[in-house]
Amino acid sequence: MIDLGERIKLFRQRGGRTQEALAGELGVTAQAVSRWENGVCYPDMELIPSLANAFGISIDELFGYENEREKRIDALAERIIDMNRKNNGVDECMDECIALARSALIEFPGNEKLMFALASALFNAGYVRRGEKHIESEDGFDVYDVEAHRAYPEWQEAVKLYEKLLQTLPCGEMRQQATVELSQLYKNLGESEKALALAASAPRIDASSAYLRINAFDGREGVAACGEALIETVRCGAELIRQIVWSDRTLPPDTAARMLENALGLFKLVCADGDAERGMEDLRVRIELLRSYYLWLAGERDESFSALDNALEYAHNVDKMSCRYKQSFTSPLLRHVCIENEPRFDCAGRTAELPDVWPWWSVPDQECIRAEMEKDPRWQAWVKKTQSAQ
Repeated sequence: MIDLGERIKLFRQRGGRTQEALAGELGVTAQAVSRWENGVCYPDMELIPSLANAFGISIDELFGYENEREKRIDALAERIIDMNRKNNGVDECMDECIALARSALIEFPGNEKLMFALASALFNAGYVRRGEKHIESEDGFDVYDVEAHRAYPEWQEAVKLYEKLLQTLPCGEMRQQATVELSQLYKNLGESEKALALAASAPRIDASSAYLRINAFDGREGVAACGEALIETVRCGAELIRQIVWSDRTLPPDTAARMLENALGLFKLVCADGDAERGMEDLRVRIELLRSYYLWLAGERDESFSALDNALEYAHNVDKMSCRYKQSFTSPLLRHVCIENEPRFDCAGRTAELPDVWPWWSVPDQECIRAEMEKDPRWQAWVKKTQSAQ
């Protein structure tokens, strides 16, 4: 049971007040304050806001509920985030997730954690419910179908929430994710100027968290921090190559396939023994699936199915990463690095779904190429392997 009298005494003494001084502020007698502190009686309910205001605290803190309140908020936010993760390309519980986030904000209006959880759920809902639409420009480049995207109510609401959050969110992981997701939404909706303004407010690459950690250490720890930044740089570099290949539809198929192979080769450059690659299977799945498409177009049919088998192997490895795990390395560049990896929550970690998400991104004549590949007996054999790998 909450000892309100003890808390009143604690806050009064913390502020250096006498019972008489506090009584004067509240318009009561010193004897009344004494009775509260001794547990003889409690203040009238109409005095509670004035009492909390006198101490410069919230009513929750006065009653000792502040910690319980934060625990409740954290539990709700974690539950919303977990539910949101379950909707990986498939709408499993999107309505329930958003409804929970809305009800949580009714219980705790304006709370940043819960507002962020709702915004992130809405961000995901646009993809899950309606999909990301693309069209090809007249000069042969992939562009977003912004007119279609602007009709997504989930994304419109998410933009407003993120914009409001970025006015108050302090620096940290939540602000970084909000910035990344809002920037993507600006791209989806054709808001180039807003995206540029957001980019201008962000730090340079060498001022990112991964790079600034290097300045926190020297000696062995400094070398390890450089290795961690190198791993992140390789991941981002490979993803940029993938983005260029996918977006530039003017590249010949054999060139596109070779560029994607080069992206995979970045991992081998920094880690000849394959250690670094084991932390990047999710990205390698996506690259290999796309590479199989371009290899087929280039007439390299055997290589196309080899790429599919590679994707299956990497996806199976991701499936096994169901919890956080620590990873150390043996290659010369990374032998001092030990990092804690998060489990992946996208379709790259679901081997049985690989045939459904192939080639992962929308590409020209995707359905026609798929129909051609399905006529090859190796396609059905590969599909069976994705099912048996579970």
